[in-house]
Amino acid sequence: MVLRKMNDLKALATKGQRRKLVLAAAQDHFSLNAVMQACADGIIEPVLVGAKSEIDAIAQEFGHSLEGIKVIDEPDMEKSVELSVRMVNRKEADVLMKGKVGTSTLLKCVLNKEWGLRTGNLLSHFALFEVKTYHKLIAVADVAMNIAPNLQDKIAIVDNSVACLNKLGIPMPKVAVLGAVEMVNENMEATLHAALLSKMNQRDQIRNCIIDGPLAFDNAVSYESARHKGIMSDVAGDTDLLLMPDIEVGNVLYKSLVFFANAKVAGVILGAKAPIVLTSRSDSEEAKYYSIILAAAAS
Repeated sequence: MVLRKMNDLKALATKGQRRKLVLAAAQDHFSLNAVMQACADGIIEPVLVGAKSEIDAIAQEFGHSLEGIKVIDEPDMEKSVELSVRMVNRKEADVLMKGKVGTSTLLKCVLNKEWGLRTGNLLSHFALFEVKTYHKLIAVADVAMNIAPNLQDKIAIVDNSVACLNKLGIPMPKVAVLGAVEMVNENMEATLHAALLSKMNQRDQIRNCIIDGPLAFDNAVSYESARHKGIMSDVAGDTDLLLMPDIEVGNVLYKSLVFFANAKVAGVILGAKAPIVLTSRSDSEEAKYYSIILAAAAS
């Protein structure tokens, strides 16, 4: 299966049963608008947790009817997040989403040892882009969670991302491990990690995907660039997932695609008991909507 547009992802998310999404600190108009749109499109069944008076005011301002939608009145920010996380822990919801609350507050609850969403796996960020100049949706990891991942972290990031892509109907995603050059250089740790990940994949230590690297960004996404440099690769020019060397490279690429290439984007946190929609303050309402779709499709 090839996902070429966000609408393909939307079609995938609307198949079967609606996913239940709990919005923590729901008194945020960007998040609430995106949730209500996804509800109207038949993708999710929302539960809104937060200050009810503020939620009602936002709904009235933007013309949303809350009839039939469960609203839990909890004006205290931390308690609203705790209630939301506990719901997911008890499998009363399939997706957790951040509303008007700080990321650190949400993650503190997610990582709670008693009632949080820990699985023992590394939490990692997964972003999916629709870029006009690329022939299918392309994923990028990690751009928001892991600052300077070591080799074991990168294995976990690949495992999380590949499992997500498998759920999206891509059985053997092609993973490009990025570096500044295509050759292994002992002075460039990213190229050493790339070579090790590629070999581990060949030896079946990392499964359900095809990994190649180090690859520079140009030959990871362009057949022509790869041919010009004489690179023989099953991944080059047809990449499904770009594995970042560190968060700084990932964050710059993420924002460059959004602001310079006008890309459509969806992002979720993986590795917990359920997908977490945790978007940036600079992300648009559209990005929040697509992130909900991605989380629903991957849950």
